[in-house]
Amino acid sequence: MKKLFLTVATLAALGTPGHAADMAVKAPPPAASPAYSWTGFYVGGNVGYGWQDPTVTFTPNDVNANSSTCTGAAFGGICPPAAAFNIAGALGGLQGGYNLQINQNWLLGIETDFDWSRIRGAGASNFAFTFFLGPPGVPANFQASQNVDWFGTVRGRLGFLPSNNLLIYTTGGFAYGLVKENVALNTLTGLSTATGGFSFNCSTGFGCFVGSSSRIDMGWTLGAGGEYALWNNTSVRLEYLYVNLGRGDAVNVVAQATQFGPPTTPSSFTATYSTLNFHVVRAGLNSRF
Repeated sequence: MKKLFLTVATLAALGTPGHAADMAVKAPPPAASPAYSWTGFYVGGNVGYGWQDPTVTFTPNDVNANSSTCTGAAFGGICPPAAAFNIAGALGGLQGGYNLQINQNWLLGIETDFDWSRIRGAGASNFAFTFFLGPPGVPANFQASQNVDWFGTVRGRLGFLPSNNLLIYTTGGFAYGLVKENVALNTLTGLSTATGGFSFNCSTGFGCFVGSSSRIDMGWTLGAGGEYALWNNTSVRLEYLYVNLGRGDAVNVVAQATQFGPPTTPSSFTATYSTLNFHVVRAGLNSRF
C-alpha cells in the first residue's frame, strides 16, 4: 500500500505542471480608442444665403429740388416717401483657422473667412413732380439699389464639446465688405425748371438725376454654430452670422442736365441708406491638418 500511495503521489506531482500549462490565459482588455482632438489648423469652404431689408430716404438739397418734389413745400408739405425693399442672395467662399482644445469640454479658436456674394435688391419711391405752390405734376420715381459684392470676417471662437466629435460654438469679431449703391430719379414725361440759381432739365424723362457709391465698409459680426467631426481630419458645420457694416451711406443724386439759359448749379438730392446689417446662414466643410 505504501508503494502504491507513493506511486500515485509521484504521478500527481508530475502531472500538475502540464495541467497548469494547459489552463487558458485571460486576454488583456482591448486598448481604448484615442479621443478625437480638435486642436490644429484647418481650411475649408462654405455656401449659404444672406438677406436684409434696407430703407432709403430722399432729401432735396436746394430750393429748386425742394419746390419741384415736395407738394406744398412752402407749408412743410410732403416730400418723396422712403423706399423700403429687400436684398437677398446666395454666397460662397473659403475659411481657415486654428483650434486649441483646452480640455475634454472646451475649445478656443480663431478664424478668418472670405465670401463672394449676390446679396442684392432694388426698390422704388413713387411721387409726383410739382411746382412751387402749385398742384401735383407729372408722375416720377426714385429707383434705389444696394449690392453686397463680397465680405469677410476675422473672428474668435469659444466652443463647448458635449461629446468628442460634436462642437457647439459662439463666434464674433471684425467684419468688412464691398457695398455698391445706385440711385436714379426717373420721370414719365420730360420736365425742366429753374429756381433760385438751381435747375434741372429732364427732357429725356429717364435718369435725369443719378448717383452712385462703391465703398468698403467695416464693422462687426456675431454668431453661433455647430460642427461635427466625420473622420479624424474632416468635419461639417452649420452656422449663423449677424453682420453689421456700420452706419448707412449718403449718396448724392445730381441732375444730369441743367435748365437752358444762364449758367446755374445742378439741382440734387441726398439718398440716405439705413444701416447695413445683414443675416447669413451657411454650411461648410473643413479639413484639419
